[in-house]
Amino acid sequence: MPRMEIDAPGAAGPYSNETRHIPSMPRIYTRGLRPLEPNMPNLDTRTLPRHVAVIMDGNGRWARKKMMNRVRGHEEGAESVRDIVRTSREIGIPYLTLYAFSEENWKRPAMEVQALMTLLKRFLKSELQEMLDNGIRLQTIGRTHKLPDHVRNVLADTMEKTSSNHDMVLTLALSYGGRQEIVDGVTRLAQRVREGEIAPSGISEEILSQCLYTAGMPDPDLLIRTSGEFRISNFLLWQIAYSEIYVTPTLWPDFRKEEYLSAIADYQKRERRFGATSEQLSGGGDLP
Repeated sequence: MPRMEIDAPGAAGPYSNETRHIPSMPRIYTRGLRPLEPNMPNLDTRTLPRHVAVIMDGNGRWARKKMMNRVRGHEEGAESVRDIVRTSREIGIPYLTLYAFSEENWKRPAMEVQALMTLLKRFLKSELQEMLDNGIRLQTIGRTHKLPDHVRNVLADTMEKTSSNHDMVLTLALSYGGRQEIVDGVTRLAQRVREGEIAPSGISEEILSQCLYTAGMPDPDLLIRTSGEFRISNFLLWQIAYSEIYVTPTLWPDFRKEEYLSAIADYQKRERRFGATSEQLSGGGDLP
């Protein structure tokens, strides 16, 4: 898939000041069963999820349990981000999407929002060299034009400097909401219809997908949610239609490599039918 620039809603045009790059297909170097560290599950690299998405939840509860400030929970959560990104690159996950800051998070106390923006900027600066060294491309989804200028400047610089990397794509969902994404996508689609680029009868799932923030990315195969909450919190509503979901009671700051690999091992045990029967998948056809 060639790399191209698009004027995607939430990433450019009327929704943001950045232009998104649709990435080339990341390379995967290994095949077969990979032995990992002691006490780590063995993973079959032939059936790794192509795209893992994560709802990172529980920073505040983690801090409260330890009688610390909520910001300390976010700081420790950043360490989990670093660990999961490194592990994804190590085992060969081509796409990793992290729900970093939702549209609803703007409702939080101004001091906490300011601290989150500072942590984001600090993370981008501290991890740039590692992304460059390991072929990781950074991109964003969401209404990123709402972010403070000082954050958007660092974000744009990091995306530009990593734009030629092709071994893994790290996507941060920032000022993101699934419903908002669909509204923005439908708005862009309506513009195309009004301009005569496409007829109403020509609208399809594929056409609408091209108008979403995630245009050019595969849908997530695996969605992980930490902190034990059984909800998807307005995250990738269109894209997770057939995603496998893994919920863990572990709070995000405690979610590290070992449990991440266990989640992927659990995913590899599942049968993904996409509406078909097990017999059809095995080549046996429908049961009489």
